[in-house]
Order: sequence, then C-alpha cells, then structure tokens
Amino acid sequence: MSSDQLQILQDELKKIEKWEKDQSGLWFWERIGRLPFKLLDKITPKFIHKKIGILLDELGNYISTGGQYLTSEKLVLRALEKQTGTQVHSISGAASLPLEVMEKASQELSESRIKLATVQGATTGIGGIFTLAIDIPALLGLSLKTLQEIAIIHGYDPNDKSERVFIVKCLQFSSADIVGKKAILNQLSHFYSRETQSNEMLSQLQGWREVVYTYRDQYGWKKFFQMIPIAGILFGAFNNRSMLQDISEAGTMLYRKRRIIERMRQLENEAQSFIPSE
Repeated sequence: MSSDQLQILQDELKKIEKWEKDQSGLWFWERIGRLPFKLLDKITPKFIHKKIGILLDELGNYISTGGQYLTSEKLVLRALEKQTGTQVHSISGAASLPLEVMEKASQELSESRIKLATVQGATTGIGGIFTLAIDIPALLGLSLKTLQEIAIIHGYDPNDKSERVFIVKCLQFSSADIVGKKAILNQLSHFYSRETQSNEMLSQLQGWREVVYTYRDQYGWKKFFQMIPIAGILFGAFNNRSMLQDISEAGTMLYRKRRIIERMRQLENEAQSFIPSE
C-alpha cells in the first residue's frame, strides 16, 4: 500500500468532514427563512398546492423506477472523456478516475446546471405566482438530474434504486436545517460503512414525503418575492441559482466522500493481503 496515497485520501476526507461541520452555520438563517412560509401557504392558490402534491407522487416514482428524471449516462461519460483525453466506456470505468478529474468534471457540470437554473428562474419569474407553479417541478427535475450526473462522475449508477435513495438524501440534505442535516449524515453513514442493505435503506424513506415538504418549505422567503410579476425575474434567477449551488455542492461533497472512503478501504485491504500469514 502506498502511504502517500492513503495520506492524500485522508487529507481529502478531512476537508469534507470540515465542510459537513460548517453546514451547522446555516441553521440560524434557515430558521428565519421558514418564518414567512405560513403566510405564503395561506395566500398560495390551490392549483399550486395541487402541483406540489403531484411532485410527491413524482418523487416516489423516481425512487422506484427513475421515471422521466433519469439522465443520460453517455452524455456524462463523454464529459469525462473531455477531461481525461481517453475513452470512458462505463460507470465502473469512471469509478477508477483520479479524484482531480472527478472534481473538475463535477465543477464544470455544476456551473452549467446553475446557469440553466438561473435562466429558468428568471423566465418563470415573469408571471409571478402563476408561473411559480411551473418553476417548482422544473427546478426539482433539474436538481435530480444534476445529482445523478454527479453520481455517474464519481462512478455510481443512478439506475440502481438504492443509489436513487442516496440522491434523494442529497437533495434532502441541501434543504434541511442543522438538526435534519445531522440525521441525514447519520443515515448516509450506512452507505459508507456498507452495514445496511438497499432494502433497509429504502425502509428509511417511509417518510420520503418530508423531502418535498422541506423542499417546498425552503421556498418560503426565497420564493416569496418571486410571486410579484416582473420583479420576480430577478428574485427567480437569484433563488434558483443559489438553490442549485447548494444542491451541487452537497452532491459533490457527499459523493466524493463515498469514493474516498471506498478507495481507503481498498488500500487497506491490499495492505492486509501483503501481510504474511504466521
């Protein structure tokens, strides 16, 4: 085992763990952000509530089958090929790429999706509260596809149902308060340690509806001003941009952590295999 390789992985892991701890600083502002939501809930037309109800069913369908939200594996692999200059034939091939390549590819992909979310928010902000009904499902779809692409970059297959559970947990993490973040990190530890089988992880999502409720909850003050026609263009662009930034960062960090831990485990197993038996 290369001690230098292991040290590099340990250093990268420490950076991610520091990032996880830093997420606690968001709690105060998120609590403030939730305050106007009760008012928003009261004045929001029934057709928007109905749209959110549909989202609950769509998210459940995504976990079960992937539905309309599954992204193109080939497009992501081609993006990785541009980074490496060599062909990447499969997701398993992506798993063996250097961490630097994964990081750069994730960053470029995220920047592209953030720009798209910004334009989308500005466009749907034109009509205020009426086009907000379009913005909510559109942003959720873009968020899920972005997380899937980050998964593929790190060598994980979103066609796997348990992987889609992880993706939804990443989405949930990005919009949770500090208490929720701690709980989600604890649940995700099962993915890192491999102690829990996929069916057991699925059972942890019996309350998966809270993901969309939390997601909607975050729209409180962020989306409140987007309900104003025309002025909603600026608010919509800014809000969608910030939300996609949070989602992309969470997905990149949490998937990077998984890949680092798996490589550290692999190096440790290789080291043990070289130890002569007595």
